[in-house]
Amino acid sequence: MQLAHITTSNASTIIKQQSKILIVEDEALFARAVMRRLQKAGYECEHVESLQEARNITKQFLPDMVLLDMRLPDGNGLDLLAEFVAKEAAVIVMTAHGEVSDAVNAMKLGAVDYLKKPIDLEELLLSVQKAEAATIQSNSLDYSRQRNAHAIEGVELLGDSLAMQNVKAQIQRIAQIVAVDTVPPTVLISGETGTGKDVAARLLHLSCQNKQKDKPFVHIDCASFPAELIESELFGHEKGAFTGATATRPGLIEAAEDGTLFLDEIGELPLSLQAKLLNVLERRVVRRIGSTKERAVPARFIAATNRDLHTMSIKGSFRQDLYYRLNVMSLTMPPLRERDGDLMLLAQYFAAQTARRYGLANAVFSVNAIKIIQRYTWPGNVRELRHQVSRAMLLSHEGRITDVDLALPIFQVSDEVYAQTNTSANEPKTLDDAEKLILLKVLAEAENNVSKAARKLGITRMTMRYRMDKHNIKI
Repeated sequence: MQLAHITTSNASTIIKQQSKILIVEDEALFARAVMRRLQKAGYECEHVESLQEARNITKQFLPDMVLLDMRLPDGNGLDLLAEFVAKEAAVIVMTAHGEVSDAVNAMKLGAVDYLKKPIDLEELLLSVQKAEAATIQSNSLDYSRQRNAHAIEGVELLGDSLAMQNVKAQIQRIAQIVAVDTVPPTVLISGETGTGKDVAARLLHLSCQNKQKDKPFVHIDCASFPAELIESELFGHEKGAFTGATATRPGLIEAAEDGTLFLDEIGELPLSLQAKLLNVLERRVVRRIGSTKERAVPARFIAATNRDLHTMSIKGSFRQDLYYRLNVMSLTMPPLRERDGDLMLLAQYFAAQTARRYGLANAVFSVNAIKIIQRYTWPGNVRELRHQVSRAMLLSHEGRITDVDLALPIFQVSDEVYAQTNTSANEPKTLDDAEKLILLKVLAEAENNVSKAARKLGITRMTMRYRMDKHNIKI
């Protein structure tokens, strides 16, 4: 079965507070679109187009958060960033130039996130919500407990297939070993994107801690940090260790304390840091950047990846010694296509979950909807299924979810045609066919997020939209 993060009460409480957001952006059309989306989400917003206007407006409007463009008519946004950070405002940097150096400097100066234009408004809203939650929970190692408690409670593995029964049994066996070991062995969770590796890690954490929820669970996405920042995030730094290090900051390894450190997408960790992580795992100590003092590391380590670390280690793109150190105990999450009988169980669960969340009546799946769900290959696995079913539930009418509501990116064909198809018949015959299939696959993997799909393909969002229109792909 799959993992489901059920409780979101803490996050909801944070979001319901009406935070003040200042948008410093000289592109008026884009700024107005951002204001409308944030105001719809319950935020109080103001917009200015220059550094000087931003300084002036803060005399009457003191923001909790600032969306700051880098290129402004009267200077660089970095010139203003430190002023807002000093006023304890969370700053999210926006730039159309995508310069890594600007992003790194902004993060070192105290920005909480950066976004590259063109910016998807839903992604921007998510970034704002995350920054809001992180600001409330900052300045204490206890932030990890507060931030992750709601994600731990209510997590469960759904599914009765043999593959999922084996996974549940493995988790229990690993937990029994890890819980009694004074130097707990590392656990490596592998599996395709969307199979629920993060949920398995949280369940393993709960099992190892005998359900003591006060133990921190620190989730680190190794793919989400720029290479220049991840070392400081992981290991921490002392005041003055580098330009912008205005205060001593413990790293996330220390934040895990005697709980669990979950290294998600470990295959994306830069080679330059792999030796340092190996040293932490071997010696169970960590040293902050700029410090000579070593601190003990009692945390349990769980790593996850959707990549073949064994092959990467042979090719030299991942250290062999680190791979063997991580792979002491392993757990493989099965893809959805290998979980016979779980599809409709999961679909019905996600539909009911969405109904509860939005106060809707429960809905049933039409015959065609069930056929489509069972025929689709689900390249995005359980994550994709949850997203598609939740959206279909919100679009459904008269208590019935149809294949149209699901809007899966596959060709709708009759039973007779479907019965006659085979692998070779589905292969693209032309370059256009191949391009369309690639677009559909990547969109499915990106849960129909156009911006994310464009990044996966290495093209702009505008180019992605053009090619979708060309092939009549609607989402």
